[in-house]
Amino acid sequence: MSTPTMPDSQLKDLEEKGFLDLKIDPSLNLVDEIHRLKKEKNAVILAHYYQHSEIQDVADYIGDSLGLSQQAASTEADIIVFAGVHFMAETAKILSPHKKVLLPDLKAGCSLADSCPAPLFKKFKALHPNAVVVSYINCTAELKTLTDICCTSTNAVHVINSIPKDKEIIFAPDRNLGAYLEKTTGRDLILWNGTCMVHELFSQEKIARLQVQYPEAKLIAHPECETHILDAADYIGSTSGLLKYTQTNASKQFIVATEPGIIHQMELASPNKLFIPAPPNNTCACNECPHMKLNTMEKLYLCMKHEQPEIVLPEEVIRDGRASIDRMLDISRTAGL
Repeated sequence: MSTPTMPDSQLKDLEEKGFLDLKIDPSLNLVDEIHRLKKEKNAVILAHYYQHSEIQDVADYIGDSLGLSQQAASTEADIIVFAGVHFMAETAKILSPHKKVLLPDLKAGCSLADSCPAPLFKKFKALHPNAVVVSYINCTAELKTLTDICCTSTNAVHVINSIPKDKEIIFAPDRNLGAYLEKTTGRDLILWNGTCMVHELFSQEKIARLQVQYPEAKLIAHPECETHILDAADYIGSTSGLLKYTQTNASKQFIVATEPGIIHQMELASPNKLFIPAPPNNTCACNECPHMKLNTMEKLYLCMKHEQPEIVLPEEVIRDGRASIDRMLDISRTAGL
């Protein structure tokens, strides 16, 4: 897997300095130390819902890609510590280029972002020169430079509906979200053939068994899931949408078809309800994202202490990638998101 957030020379420098393999005094209270470092360095921790629960608990803001982007654009902190994956930290750097942006584990990548390399997409885009390019924010900084409007699962319908009906639209990189948008908006989209490894592995057969076992449970699913999972769902939404649905819906049981890290926030918000992670089509009990879970409390502490690894992007990537994100944020504001 590539790690486009840092040149190889910087990664080698970190390894030589020992930042990637430092030992921590086991007697340290990591929670206290992280809070101390936040205050000392005027740092903010932004964490995605899919992070380990203990990282969510020390974060200043927990959210999905839209909320995290909005926070990255507006924070007054000097240092942004992004407990997520590399495309999220890259987005934060694009939105706050003069701030230091840190990622606890530089190898925390994204299978969906990796499925759409910018050089290949550039050739694909050239086949449709009149099309508007909409890219899911789960993509590399380089792909954002080839994009007209970014979107998240929260605002994707609003973004598609903002484009004149006589315009062709390329949607990248997630074919499942693209198919959902076609069905929801009635627009024909030119889809890039990318997927998220987490959301593509859910087992329809195992979910059906859970529905028999828990007949009162609502099946809720992220739109990155495959069509046959979405067709069976009682509710489809972004991670923040799924969380809100579990808070407002009268049901006491939910089968959750997305990365199970979100269940921590669901349980905190609704401790009297049961949340069951939808099982994947393999031998694992749940479908965790191995990239998201690379970040740990130990790595978070070391990252803040040494202010490494830092996200570094070329100026032209920051400049050219910014417009697509700004258009997304403008559409979100107009839609009241």
